[in-house]
Amino acid sequence: MMTANEIRDSYKKYFESKGHAIVPSAPMVVKDDPTLMFTNAGMNQWKDIILGTRDPEPRRRADSQKCLRVSGKHNDLEEVGHDTYHHTMFEMLGNWSFGDYFKEGAIDMAWEYLVDVLKINPADLYVTVFEGDEKEGLVRDDEAAGYWMKHVPADHIINGNKHDNFWEMGDTGPCGPCSEIHLDSRTSEEKARTPGRELVNKDNPQVIEIWNIVFMQYERKADGHLEPLSMNVIDTGMGFERLVRAIQGKNSNYDTDIFQPIIKEICRLSGKEYGKEEETDVAMRVIADHLRAVAFSIADGQLPSNAKAGYVIRRILRRAVRYAYTFLDQKEAFMFKLLPVLIREMGSSYPELPGQRELIGRVIKEEEDSFLRTLDKGISMLTDAVDALKAEGKTVLDGSKAFRLFDTYGFPLDLTELICREAGIEVDENRFNVEMEAQKARARNAAQVENGDWNTVGDFDINEEQKFVGYDFSEYNCHITRYRMVKQKKNTFYELVLDNTPFYGEMGGQVGEQGVLVSESETVAIIDSKRENGQTVHIVKELPKNMEAEFMACVDIDKRDASAANHTATHLLDYALKQVLGDHVEQKGSYVSPDTLRFDFAHFEKVSDEQLREVERIVNSMIREDIHQQEHRDTPIEEAKKLGAIALFGEKYGDKVRVIQFGPSVEFCGGMHATSTGRIGMLKILSEASVAAGIRRIEAATGKNWEERCYVMEDTIKDIKALFNNAKDLHTAIEKFISENADLKKQVESFKAQQVERLKTALVEKGHHATDGTTVINTVISMDAAAAKDLVFKIREAVPEKLICVIGAESQGKPSLNIMLSDDIVATGLNAGKLVREAAKLIQGGGGGQPHFAQAGGKNADGLHEACNKVLELIKQAQ
Repeated sequence: MMTANEIRDSYKKYFESKGHAIVPSAPMVVKDDPTLMFTNAGMNQWKDIILGTRDPEPRRRADSQKCLRVSGKHNDLEEVGHDTYHHTMFEMLGNWSFGDYFKEGAIDMAWEYLVDVLKINPADLYVTVFEGDEKEGLVRDDEAAGYWMKHVPADHIINGNKHDNFWEMGDTGPCGPCSEIHLDSRTSEEKARTPGRELVNKDNPQVIEIWNIVFMQYERKADGHLEPLSMNVIDTGMGFERLVRAIQGKNSNYDTDIFQPIIKEICRLSGKEYGKEEETDVAMRVIADHLRAVAFSIADGQLPSNAKAGYVIRRILRRAVRYAYTFLDQKEAFMFKLLPVLIREMGSSYPELPGQRELIGRVIKEEEDSFLRTLDKGISMLTDAVDALKAEGKTVLDGSKAFRLFDTYGFPLDLTELICREAGIEVDENRFNVEMEAQKARARNAAQVENGDWNTVGDFDINEEQKFVGYDFSEYNCHITRYRMVKQKKNTFYELVLDNTPFYGEMGGQVGEQGVLVSESETVAIIDSKRENGQTVHIVKELPKNMEAEFMACVDIDKRDASAANHTATHLLDYALKQVLGDHVEQKGSYVSPDTLRFDFAHFEKVSDEQLREVERIVNSMIREDIHQQEHRDTPIEEAKKLGAIALFGEKYGDKVRVIQFGPSVEFCGGMHATSTGRIGMLKILSEASVAAGIRRIEAATGKNWEERCYVMEDTIKDIKALFNNAKDLHTAIEKFISENADLKKQVESFKAQQVERLKTALVEKGHHATDGTTVINTVISMDAAAAKDLVFKIREAVPEKLICVIGAESQGKPSLNIMLSDDIVATGLNAGKLVREAAKLIQGGGGGQPHFAQAGGKNADGLHEACNKVLELIKQAQ
């Protein structure tokens, strides 16, 4: 029986024999495509070729691509683990043809690989073809059906509707009919009872799609109509996990050697058995699946966080932790212990896993520890809510409270329901769903972007590659080749594509450039620029009046130079950090703009002040040397590595790369840089801190930015000196001031304590003594809240029984209401916390406390007398 690794290798070898270039998987985390957070299909990395903005050579390619899906048909995160064949992270085996072979070649090669190489019984294979669509004016794909007739009988060819057999990239863009290959893995008895063709696309777990061959031949426009693509494209995708399941004769993807080593380790660590109880099995499948998704995402540079892609990864990881907590009784960090098994099984095919072993493990463990603390807090809050419901005789938890637990603390609904069910409480799930939908609607509205169709200007060929000249020029003659309208949050912008551009579009952590387009008759401001599908898109608020005019594209030089200096400084920082901390330091992200320099790097402890000072010294020494930039453009990647450039995990590189060198600093880089290090001026590190487990962040200032900061500091020191009569030794003067101030504070505290003692005696003597012997003290005094609290406790010491003390205090306009009750008074049913919450409304405030003591702050000091009287009124009513 072939192993998973052998099956993957056989696929690559087969298509290599058919003239395909075998390319590495692109990172699962997408960094330079604003329309995607994760690679969710094998074709994502070829979008710019399919859209005609990049050279298609080589025209035949194949790979095994890491993908992540957590939404869409059959990909709801909450369903993963409950069936046998859906996943978050999965591998997609794919082969592509860009203007080379089309339907016949793709069908023939797919059949040959499945039947002749993998020896799958052809009688178990069924194929679908697009049946056509009258509304679209599309006829049945008889061409594909004809080619399939060479391999399968007619009753194994099934018509599929538009939903299943017409693939589209999105609402707009490349699309076309497709053919799916389905495998019937049922027993011979089951096959005899029901023909496989009747179960295709019917969600039968043993009759599943294993390969989809997309014939891209159209482009969907914004108004919905279809236009032929300039180049036919073959895009195939075969789910690796499903294929391995079929070859290994298993009934579940989780029974293959892709997942079983992880599941067996889960069993060993948890002491549970797989295959005995459904809840335990689901938990183990969830953990095995989610471990892969989280580990590969971290390896590709995406750390868990509360925003965008980072939030998705945190959500996946927390779901796995929750299943381990609830069903495997794992109350401590658990998933990170599974990492060695994952690396052993997949590390040879994906070197980023062993290469990032320590970082992945640390991040997962820290996230687990954090969420386990959150779970404990959520359980405590939920227990309090349940106790309160029982005390009130209620049996239903408000769904909005359940949603608040979910939204604020990440506490999942099913765990809330489980805990409530054990206590005999139901959860209003309908209300929870209403709150969830409202949140999703808010998110959709906030992110909603409407893109119009691209409109071609003049006779330009939209498939001709844009020429980027920014490395050599800051101004360049150009024409607008196409444009479109974009609407977001009630604002309207326009995006322009130029035939030639010096503008660097936002990419790789460097902000997009700004500037102007100038013609003989007008000047149009370019407010931003970004990279999209391999080209620079220029953003303007208004379209030029004459779209066909010849323009001069002019970059804002001052902003370019400032950004370039900061970018070069990150390279020097990277080099210096390696010298000081060690070669394990690796860049994990950066952000550079004219005013900002931020650099993230892998390191597992705080960088000391001495080490930061040494890093600064190395960088500033290189700046003073004024090392000139050496650019190695369009360099074969192997030559680039010989120069000393190190490929970063999570980055995608082509066959040819650009290398930027400043003396000993050598890096792959496509960004804008200073012509020499002297242009940076100087670098000063402003802060160093942790942003995630194993990831540190440095923020720094350079050049003019640092110069201005120096002036601010100089002025501040002058102002401080003036406060100390321009003392020559400012340090000694401040030390003396602090010492004297501390002595004065001690004296003030002593005076306050004496004041409290005197007040206590006076108030106890003047207090009202009721006929039942209760001492009632009700007054308003001038005193801060801390001293007032001390005072009522002193009074309680003096009058330990039958005491009702209500003191309003005011200091610098800030009121506080203080209530103290003796234990015997509390025993009668009075509660200071409840009393203060009601009375505090009169000082426009709130507070709480224990039954014997409570304190509230507020905004309205004029209401103190009324608030104190209100407390006594409430006590009288209660008695």
